[in-house]
Amino acid sequence: MENYRIFDSELDKLAHKVKQMCTQVNQQLIDVVIALKKGDLILANAVVKNDHAINNLDVKIDKLCQKIFALQQPVASDLRYIISALKINNDLERIGDHACNIAKRIEPLQDYQQLVEDLKIDSIGLKTTDLFGDVVELVNTHDLKFANQVMNKAELIKDECEQIGSSILSEMMHQSEVVVVAANILIIINLFERVASYSTNIAESIIFVVNGEIVKHKKHIENN
Repeated sequence: MENYRIFDSELDKLAHKVKQMCTQVNQQLIDVVIALKKGDLILANAVVKNDHAINNLDVKIDKLCQKIFALQQPVASDLRYIISALKINNDLERIGDHACNIAKRIEPLQDYQQLVEDLKIDSIGLKTTDLFGDVVELVNTHDLKFANQVMNKAELIKDECEQIGSSILSEMMHQSEVVVVAANILIIINLFERVASYSTNIAESIIFVVNGEIVKHKKHIENN
C-alpha cells in the first residue's frame, strides 16, 4: 500500500511538472512574439536567458519518469501517461528552443520592422501563441475539444507559413539587397511552422493518454 501511495504521489508530481513546463514555454512564446513585433532586444535577450530554466525542467521531468518506472510496473492507463509525458516534455523543450532561436534573430531585423509587418511575420507569431494557448488548456484539462482545435489551427499555420516562405524566396530572387534579412525572416517562419508541428504532436499525445488511440500518420495510413 505504501508503494502505491508513493507511486500516486510521483504521478501527481509528474503531472504538475509537465503543466509547469507548458506554462513556461507558453510565456517564452508570448515574449518572443512581442519582442519580434516591437523589435525589443531586451525582451529577446530575456527569452534567450530563460531557456536554461526550460532545459533544467526538461531534465527533471525525464529523471522523474525514470524514477516512476523504477517504483513498480504501471497499469495501462498510467503507462500511457508516463510515455506521453516523456514525449510531450521533449516536444515542449524543442518549442522552447525554437522560441530562443527566434529571439536570437530579432536583432538583424531592427531596421526592417516594416518588412516584418508587410510579410505578416508578427501576425503568424500571434496565431502561433493563440495555438499554444490551446495546447496549455489541453495539457491542463485533457479536454479533447482542444486537441481538435490545436490540430486544425496548426494545419492553417503551416499552410500560411508555406505561403509566406514562397513570398520571401521571391523577394530574395528579385531584390539581392534584402537577401540577408529575408533569410533571417525565412528561418523565423520555419521555426513558427515547427512550433505548430510540435503542437500537433502534443495534441496527439493527449489523445493517446485519454483513449489510447494512436492518431499519428492516421490520415496517411487510411489513404493507402
